[in-house]
Amino acid sequence: MSQLELAVRAGTTQRHVSFMESGRSAPGRAMVVRLAESLELPLRDRNDLLLTAGFAPAYPRTPLDDPALEPVLSVLDHVLAGYIPFPAIVVNRYGEIVAHNKAFPLLTEGVAARLLEPPLNAYRIALHPQGMAPRVRNFGAWARHVTERLHQEAVRNPDPRLAELAAELAGYVPEVELTDDHLGFAVPLELVTERGDLRLMTTVTTFATAVDVTVAELKLEAFLPADAHTADLLHR
Repeated sequence: MSQLELAVRAGTTQRHVSFMESGRSAPGRAMVVRLAESLELPLRDRNDLLLTAGFAPAYPRTPLDDPALEPVLSVLDHVLAGYIPFPAIVVNRYGEIVAHNKAFPLLTEGVAARLLEPPLNAYRIALHPQGMAPRVRNFGAWARHVTERLHQEAVRNPDPRLAELAAELAGYVPEVELTDDHLGFAVPLELVTERGDLRLMTTVTTFATAVDVTVAELKLEAFLPADAHTADLLHR
């Protein structure tokens, strides 16, 4: 991003951005917040930027078991229930499942018991050889969809723990030979279940206006039918 583009986004001048970058000018707290917002930084990184500039963090990081988050978790439970009969989960930044609906066990048929012990990690359950992997017909392409998304997240928002998880998961995924008609790794999940084969596409919902780090990093992932057969099977 150029200084001019950042200046326009932050509502200031290129000269001011240049002075801040070179250290000739020290930004105030409001300017640090505007810069962080303009750079689309996650809330935890905005706190780090504020600390670096000599200001207190602006965004709280409330533990999930804190009573203050009970209204949020209650809403999530209602949303998850609304997706039934389609599986849906809520994960944190590292893919740990913090909530799921009653349709979720459909995805975990045959998964090793140790992978279903808390804290459950959705990415590990999906890609581990003792997880969902043996039941995914298009595992090579679909697994790359998962790892590519996680890799991009690790690149955008560097985090040693996230990078370690991405490296572990990459070890479970075979190399895929790309053909001329390759359209990327955003492919439906083709899953074998005791009730029949499913084709599922995923949607991801985030809290765009959250001002708490914990809440902002939650993602609701729903597995929706990609064809009429899957929809009928799930409804039945």
